[in-house]
Amino acid sequence: MPRERGEKVVATNRKARHDYAIEDTYEAGLVLTGSEVKSLREGRASLVDGYAFIDRGEAWLDAVHIPEYVGGTWNNHAPRRKRKLLLHKAQILKIHNKVKEGGYTLVPLRLYFSDGRAKVELAVAKGKREYDKRQTLRERQDNREAQRAMSSRKNLGD
Repeated sequence: MPRERGEKVVATNRKARHDYAIEDTYEAGLVLTGSEVKSLREGRASLVDGYAFIDRGEAWLDAVHIPEYVGGTWNNHAPRRKRKLLLHKAQILKIHNKVKEGGYTLVPLRLYFSDGRAKVELAVAKGKREYDKRQTLRERQDNREAQRAMSSRKNLGD
């Protein structure tokens, strides 16, 4: 069987970009059981309530929902268990110092397969206030309107 190439996105956390201001992003590997991998290959996962944390020099991903594999047996996995993240020691220390600084949290942005290996994109993020969220939406809407105006002007000039 040929090896898998490229990237296949399983789940994204679109709400995270709305609720948090993203500072840094990291790619981390996941330690999974066989039934979790099979469930992910079917494209079944949810990052909505997920978060990551550092405990005793190790990175962990918690509250990410990977449903039980349909074809699994009695030794299927627990859907919301803690999963270990694979990061370099220097990255873990950098993340730990940033989170310990205060106001920052570690949020999963997307879960995907890269060349056949399960990966998660983590973000060191700071929570947005309500007025920041409104400001971001207003800027996006203004940009969209400006693009529309430019394209309509361009079409008139042709």
